[in-house]
Amino acid sequence: MSSIDEIRDVRIKKLELLKKKGVSPYPADSKRELSLKEAVEDFEKLEKKKETKWIAGRIMSIRGQGAIIFLTLNDGTASFQGLLKKDILGDEKLNFFSTVADIGDFVEIQGTFFATKRGEKTLEAKDWRMLSKSLRPLPEKWHGLTDVEERFRKRYLDILMNPEVKDIFEKRAKFWNTIREYMLSKDFLEVETPVLENTTGGADARPFITHHNALDIDVYLRISAGELWQKKLLVGGFPRVFEIGRIFRNEGISPEHLQDYTQLEYYMAYADYETGMEMTKELYRLIGKKVFGTTKFKIKGFEIDLGGKWEVYDFVEIIKTKYGINALEVSLDTIVSKLKELKLIEKEADMNVARGVDLLWKSIRKEIAGPGFLINVPVYLEPLAKRNRNNPKTVERFQVVLAGSEMGKGFSELNDPVDQRGRFMEQQALRDAGDEEAQMADMEFVEALEYAMPPAFGFGLSERLFSFLMDKPVRETQLFPLLKPEKN
Repeated sequence: MSSIDEIRDVRIKKLELLKKKGVSPYPADSKRELSLKEAVEDFEKLEKKKETKWIAGRIMSIRGQGAIIFLTLNDGTASFQGLLKKDILGDEKLNFFSTVADIGDFVEIQGTFFATKRGEKTLEAKDWRMLSKSLRPLPEKWHGLTDVEERFRKRYLDILMNPEVKDIFEKRAKFWNTIREYMLSKDFLEVETPVLENTTGGADARPFITHHNALDIDVYLRISAGELWQKKLLVGGFPRVFEIGRIFRNEGISPEHLQDYTQLEYYMAYADYETGMEMTKELYRLIGKKVFGTTKFKIKGFEIDLGGKWEVYDFVEIIKTKYGINALEVSLDTIVSKLKELKLIEKEADMNVARGVDLLWKSIRKEIAGPGFLINVPVYLEPLAKRNRNNPKTVERFQVVLAGSEMGKGFSELNDPVDQRGRFMEQQALRDAGDEEAQMADMEFVEALEYAMPPAFGFGLSERLFSFLMDKPVRETQLFPLLKPEKN
């Protein structure tokens, strides 16, 4: 078997042959008149009319030699068969094709349509033209790219050789389009908010830091899709806003976590988290039906039906029942002791009550199939949510629980500037004590609230929901996940 370098050397010689013949290996134009999808769909009409048409695509296979050559073209819309015959094309053009063309090249062929004896839709070529000469061979069809990192690094080949990979990203596009269409149908205004911020807000996460040369200041890449900015827009008089945008979190990689990914966030005035629960069920069911054609999924071994009943899980009651701990009144010593007993931590460095209680919940969560809503979390776990009207020690927040993980979060937005200021100061104290994921105190946002923000509901979901519905690790459902540079 020839090495890639040897194959490349041979193809470069073919490139020179094209040039010597006065043929551009990379012309700027194409004579294509039909996509291959159109050729397939309109085949009967094209065959009947005996019209001469140009089609184009990448050569995926070449069969035969001498007086007759069959080739398969693919242009990204469909595949189609071409036939090159000596008595139709002529000796010179057929021989030149045989000499310079390879699997992987983009070519276009002109001819008429007919069906072979086997019923194969085919274009019989009267002419052909090189559109782009490939210098490297495509991976073998049945072996392809087997190394996971190589697949991510050369995702273009992964997509080209594996139809199921291409299908993932067509579904992903439909996933976000479905969400956008849903938001617009509910009279939400799509907005764009800053990616570079002086102060991060809207989530508990470690940010990326970069330097802004023009202003000579350090800034952060945002960790939410504009939560505080969007709520300022509610103050400014927009009743319904949303953003689908990229966010960045300088945290670990796992099958569920990435450092840069796409997220939806929306904010709706004159609504609360109970209204939000109904909207969330409606949206998730719509995604299932429009993107996947079903509301029933198998995810991580769980059988999930988005169209069925959604359960409600009480955070405080679950932890009390499972571990005998009252999450609303618990000491750090009690939390640390329980975490050590459960072997969830080895030492208590950088531990606080909020993080400890959250770890206890996560140990329970992975056993819950859902779909359902987790409610009644303590105030100290959600500094931006309104206090529960029935129990001020908890907040009006829900998280979507699906296949043992959290797949979206929404809450009645805190619009009391005094309460918000106090909670920001508590979070800042945690940061000062070493918790890099605690939220920064954003006093400009507090000032905006002092002008009054209407009661509102806010919600966010990320592309992790799509990866779960595909039952794939999240990196598999991202086109180009970040990788370390290859070593030379």
